[in-house]
Amino acid sequence: MAIDTTPPAPQPSALTSYLKSHALDGSHSPHYQTLALQILHNLQYQHDWTSLHIHTHSPITQKLLLRPLISGLPPHRIYVHPDDQVEELKRGLDPTKGEPEREWVLPTHLAEKWSLRRFGEVFGAVGEEPPEEAGEEDVSRDESEGGGAEGGPGRKKRRGGKRILLATLGDDSTVVYYIVHDGIVKPRQN
Repeated sequence: MAIDTTPPAPQPSALTSYLKSHALDGSHSPHYQTLALQILHNLQYQHDWTSLHIHTHSPITQKLLLRPLISGLPPHRIYVHPDDQVEELKRGLDPTKGEPEREWVLPTHLAEKWSLRRFGEVFGAVGEEPPEEAGEEDVSRDESEGGGAEGGPGRKKRRGGKRILLATLGDDSTVVYYIVHDGIVKPRQN
């Protein structure tokens, strides 16, 4: 009788299990949907974002987006308008310690080529801030973990126009994030 020395198959990674647990809805190509889920997984489990939503339709026109976008709430403020930064520094405050704001995230792959026209199409389909009630697939953690801090009717309007966090996935699964503004923005003070 021969002894089987074949090692057992490895368990799927956390990301593989996560991707298999979310059904693709057919609104976009499987590539774009899987890319959005990979970026969402990175935001949620590596960067502690909450209230994450995948948007397949424009909140402005209700038309299908070119690709799925993500919205969510980072654990801390990502961008501070230069005028606000100067005022907060004058008052001795740390500009990064303010209330976080909901952000748009554009999932991309490193091999993609982007033009100003393509960015313009994305910016044209979204508002300055993601909607608080997405009405799309909510794949966030429980709201009791800090996801309910989006603010309410008394919250001041954010400055600086439209912006998107460009999330670029590399072939080695590294994700790099860049802030992209719609138009010219005053540079930050150092």
